[in-house]
Amino acid sequence: MKIIREPLFHFLLLGAVIFAAYSLVTRHKTDKYGEIVVTQASIENLVTGFTRTWQRPPTEEELQGLVRDYIREEAAYREALALGLDRDDMIVRRRLRQKLEFVSDELATRKEPTDAELQSFLEAHRAAFQSEPLYSFRQIYFNPQVHGAGLRRDVTRVLDDLRHADSRVHDADPGNPGDPFLLQQNFDDVSITDLKKTFGEQFASAIGALPTGSWQGPIESGYGAHLVYIEKHTDSRLPAFGEVQEQLRREWLNAKQTEATDRFYEVLLKRYTVKIEPPEEKKLAQVR
Repeated sequence: MKIIREPLFHFLLLGAVIFAAYSLVTRHKTDKYGEIVVTQASIENLVTGFTRTWQRPPTEEELQGLVRDYIREEAAYREALALGLDRDDMIVRRRLRQKLEFVSDELATRKEPTDAELQSFLEAHRAAFQSEPLYSFRQIYFNPQVHGAGLRRDVTRVLDDLRHADSRVHDADPGNPGDPFLLQQNFDDVSITDLKKTFGEQFASAIGALPTGSWQGPIESGYGAHLVYIEKHTDSRLPAFGEVQEQLRREWLNAKQTEATDRFYEVLLKRYTVKIEPPEEKKLAQVR
């Protein structure tokens, strides 16, 4: 998007934001002092808001109540501004900042990305969209509290039995020569992320290095020790464009919004001199 990089775009964006912010601050100054004007546009907005909420238009009595609340809100708002109650209020400051950024964000995300832009975005952010490798495996669990100091000896004995048994054992269920386990024995197409959540970092890291088609171990987890037989390993891949097109669109819009916000503040802060006071102890050190 060459237009976003142009200085003219920055100028127009900043001008639009300043105009919007000025309108928010001065929108009531057109009224005479001490006079509150309830326009038909304001009443229509009240009716629209009520209808959206309650799925029906307000009755005459309800409309009068809406107008009464609007007038009270307007009067309270003006008096609060006159008393300076908006100053040094963190919530008000954050809300005003949000409103200002909404204008910038709206301008930044108004243009829909083309397929070519999304494809380029996909290529530039492959790691974010790359699918995780998947593993299908069987595991045999050994409880450290049951085996105690003989844990490794017992695991090694079972592993030797499995490896030296007839090769047909690998295609059949060898039973469970291990200990009872609260999770299942067979896992299908599990990602590394899910393995970390289920078994812990150490187990997931070890799984990634195991060959397929043979019993391996012991593999340590947060539960204890495991023997693992990898049946299938599916490599990670970059999904086709059509599979992630909508996700790409969301990520692209978010990225453009962030870029626009950063540029907005870069231009805006050129109008200010920023000074950050040092901590009190540093001030004292400078005096000395």
